Amino acid sequence: MSVAVNFRLARQLTGGRVLLWSLLGRLPNAMSPIGTLLLVSRNTGTVWSGSLVAGALAAGQAVGGPIVGRLADRRGQRTTGLAAALANAVALVALVVASERGLALGWQIAPAALTGLSVPLVGPLSRSRWARLACGEPELTSALLTLDGIVDEVGFTAGPALVGLLASAAAPAVGLLTAAVLSGVCASLFALHPTAAPGVPASSLPHARSAERLLSTPYVLVLAGMALLGACFGSVQVGITATTEALGRPGAAGLVYGFLGCTSSLAGLVTASLPARLGLAPRLRASAALLFAASCLLLPAGGSLPALTAAIGCLGVAVAPQFITMFGLVERTVPAARLGEAMAALVSALILAQSASTFLAGWAADHAGPGAPFAVTTGAAAAALLLAICTATERRYRRRDPAARTG
Repeated sequence: MSVAVNFRLARQLTGGRVLLWSLLGRLPNAMSPIGTLLLVSRNTGTVWSGSLVAGALAAGQAVGGPIVGRLADRRGQRTTGLAAALANAVALVALVVASERGLALGWQIAPAALTGLSVPLVGPLSRSRWARLACGEPELTSALLTLDGIVDEVGFTAGPALVGLLASAAAPAVGLLTAAVLSGVCASLFALHPTAAPGVPASSLPHARSAERLLSTPYVLVLAGMALLGACFGSVQVGITATTEALGRPGAAGLVYGFLGCTSSLAGLVTASLPARLGLAPRLRASAALLFAASCLLLPAGGSLPALTAAIGCLGVAVAPQFITMFGLVERTVPAARLGEAMAALVSALILAQSASTFLAGWAADHAGPGAPFAVTTGAAAAALLLAICTATERRYRRRDPAARTG
């Protein structure tokens, strides 16, 4: 299906506005990490302090994401999403106030951690919502999840760019305050939309023990694949920053990384047009192979900015297909009653791996030169390809509990 067809299907199911609230409501998730880093680094005068506070935010999100997802599955997206959106907005404002007033670092870490814990999870809950509205029809489910993946890519690209623009034009605090407004207003509207899932109490599920089992071999394999993709993200960020500084063009780092988001978004549009008969498992193997091939281009590209930009653009082409495919595999392999929690845990796996690879790549850059982080990227991509080749089969990722998805 084309993107236009997918968009029409989404409008028929939801009226269209939920797509707007979904996009604007997930922007704070992309804006908060870089916004926190810029704000705290500027106010304290040290990048280390900014990294520490931003790390607390990431850790909070990794822990809180599955909790918020599970509460949304149990108590409904409306109540949980609204509470998380409002708490997230308040925490962001508290973080800005603490940093602007120059309070002790601990008083800045606390609201940053709360910001991560209370992320409204508009992205994961949106994917869960689309899967529910599709009522188990495979082609419709694939079309809607692909459309949501494109929205995710747009948010992934626009969020950091918006923070950078506001920080340059005004101040870093303006970027985080904008994220607070978007979270409090748009994420709340997304949560209150009539399509919000009502929740399924555990006591109402038949055969609760078997129906509630979340961890399975296919799901764990997807978690591992998403973690390896997160390792690629983290090491690429460090590699771009280190390489542009070595080339004497540190200001180009944001533009180069933004180009990755642009090519990834375009690849998402192409993914939306792929026929449904092309299974998710073959797509995963193909996208993993493309990711590894593109990562190899990074190794010799550190000598010039155009070569680095071209290699990063090739890497972006591989990101969206793999990202979208893995979310589709989760929808297929976990119980419908725990889909929100499963989607949130997938994002947590990406965040934790991205944070860990950032530290590893930073150490590599300090000890082996600005191009060393890209070796971490290539290693993670090689592991992702090996994992996909050895495990990605249609039989392994067959659809689970279809009765629960028929609405």
